[in-house]
Amino acid sequence: MPKPDSNAVRDYLAGQGDHLIELLRGLTEAESPSLVPAAQNDVRERLIDALEPLGYESRRVPGRSSGGMLYARPAGRKRRRPAQLMLGHYDTVWPLGTLQDMPFEVAGDIVRGPGVYDMKGGLCQAVLALEALAYFRVEPAVTPLLFFNSDEEIGSRDSRRYIEALARRVKRVFVLEPSLGPGGKLKTTRKGIARYTITVKGKAAHAGLDPGQGASAILELSHVIQTLFALNDFERGITVNVGNIDGGLRPNVVAPHSSAIADVRVASEADAQAVERSIFSLQPVVPGTELEIEGGFGRPALEPTPANRILWEQARRLGADIGLDLQEAQAGGGSDGNTTSLFTATLDGMGAVGDGAHARHEHLQIGKTLERTALLALLLMSEPADAAGVGA
Repeated sequence: MPKPDSNAVRDYLAGQGDHLIELLRGLTEAESPSLVPAAQNDVRERLIDALEPLGYESRRVPGRSSGGMLYARPAGRKRRRPAQLMLGHYDTVWPLGTLQDMPFEVAGDIVRGPGVYDMKGGLCQAVLALEALAYFRVEPAVTPLLFFNSDEEIGSRDSRRYIEALARRVKRVFVLEPSLGPGGKLKTTRKGIARYTITVKGKAAHAGLDPGQGASAILELSHVIQTLFALNDFERGITVNVGNIDGGLRPNVVAPHSSAIADVRVASEADAQAVERSIFSLQPVVPGTELEIEGGFGRPALEPTPANRILWEQARRLGADIGLDLQEAQAGGGSDGNTTSLFTATLDGMGAVGDGAHARHEHLQIGKTLERTALLALLLMSEPADAAGVGA
C-alpha cells in the first residue's frame, strides 16, 4: 500500500480521542510508583494487551531492583531490516493511593491524573501510532520497536544497559517523554546530571576547654561549599547546587565530621569533564581535616549532534505538513534520551502536550496530544533522513 496523505493520518488520529482516554484511564489507574516494584506488573500487562492485537510480541524483562521492563517487536519482523525505537517509562513519582485525592478526570479537552502527562500519555501515543500504521496498512521500511522501563524516574540503573544495547542497533530513537510546557516544545537538548557527596573528616575537641586540639569539619565544609558554588556559570549552562548538608555532634564539640550533597548540571560533555575535574581536585584548607569525594554523572548531556539535528529538521518538516509549527527547547532535567543520544539520532519530548510533570496540576491536552501522535506516526512511516536532511 502507498503511504497515506499526511492530513489523512492527522484526521484519523484526531478521531481517536475516546480511545486515547480509555487507554490512558487504564494505565493511570494502574498506579506504578518507581519505588514499589511489585506495583509495576499491572501497567506492564495492560501495555502488552494493547500491543498484542497489533501483531507485537512482548518480552517481560526482569529487573534486579526495579519492577522490570517491556521490550516489544513485530512477531513477523524481517531479519536484517533496520529498526527504530520508541522509548518510554511506565513508572511515576506518585505514591500508591494518590488517585484517592487526585483522581483520573476528563473535563473537555483536558485529562488530569497522576502520571497522565509524565508519561503514560506518551505510552498511549505509541499504541495509537502503531494502530494508525495498521489502519493505513503501512509496513515501515524501518521496523518500530518499543522499550518501556520502570525505573526512569530513579535513574534507570536497571535498564540503562538494555537501553544502550538497543541504541547501538537502531537508526533513531523517539523518546516519548512529555513535550516541554503548554506550548509543546520538543526537547532537542538536555543537560547532563551528576551528584556528588563530599564528606569531611575532622577531629573532635571540647569547644570551650580545648578548641585548639580540634579540627572543625564544619569549617572545612564551609570552604568546600563556597568553592562548589563558584563553579556555577549560568551563561554556559553549568549549575552547581549544594542542596543537603549534615555534620557535627553538639554545639560544645568541635565537629569531627560533616558532609554535603551537590547536584550538578551541564550542557556538554566537555563541561562535564571540566566540572568533575574541579570537584575531585578539591583539597582541604583547614589543618587536620580530610576530604572524601564520591559520585559522578548518571546521565550525560543530550547535545545537538549532527544526527540529532537532522532528525529534528525532519520532524519539523513533517509537522509543517499537518499544520504544526514545532518549536525546540533545552530541558534542565534528564531522560533516557540522554543515553541514546550517545549512540544514535534521538528526538526527545515526543510525548504528551500538557503541563505539570511531578506536580498536583498535572494534565494532558487531548487535541494537541493527538496531533503529536500523528507526527509520531508520520515519522515512523518515513525513512531516515540523509546527511542533507532529505528523506532517502
